Amino acid sequence: MENVKLAVLISGRGSNLAAIAQAIDAGTLRAQIAVVISNRAEAPGLDFARGRGIPTVTLAPRDFPSRDAFDAALAAAINAHAAPLVCLAGFMRRLGPAFCAAFPRAILNVHPSLLPAFPGLDAQRQALEHGVKVSGATVHFVIPELDAGPIVMQAAVPVFDADTVATLSERILVEEHRIYPEAIRRVIEGGWRIDGPRVVFDRPFAPVR
Repeated sequence: MENVKLAVLISGRGSNLAAIAQAIDAGTLRAQIAVVISNRAEAPGLDFARGRGIPTVTLAPRDFPSRDAFDAALAAAINAHAAPLVCLAGFMRRLGPAFCAAFPRAILNVHPSLLPAFPGLDAQRQALEHGVKVSGATVHFVIPELDAGPIVMQAAVPVFDADTVATLSERILVEEHRIYPEAIRRVIEGGWRIDGPRVVFDRPFAPVR
């Protein structure tokens, strides 16, 4: 089985990009990062990618006349690197219906809450403001509706009374880095189907230790 090519989309430091790369290095994820794409030229994650010899692409939304034009250019950049699986890793831009249709059941995202709770921006702050006792991380398929696609994996993180946005974010990020590569592996290895809003796995999944 050949390593599956991934297109990783980022907007910032790329810590989940690094977690994916480390899983590939460790042999726990049989994949290849074919391209890293950012909507921000100053994103530190681009330097990480370049340091590893991974091709990078920057697409600034302001350079396109419309959201659809940006999404079309993004899809073309991914297809140019023959990447069948798209992984959003802190990509701070909503993707439109045409883009989602171009990669059906092939776009993953990691979000810092236990979806469907607290979608959108500042999920950790939302959790603290609502006084929840448990939050966490979610890997899900991307659909045009915000943070609403079928869930692949989740991990719970306790919320402590003394937590700040920074401390809660740090603990959730640890779980993001753990479950995102595993979720990618589950998708790559197959044996799953989407049944309405649910991702159903037809065979047991053995985590790599």
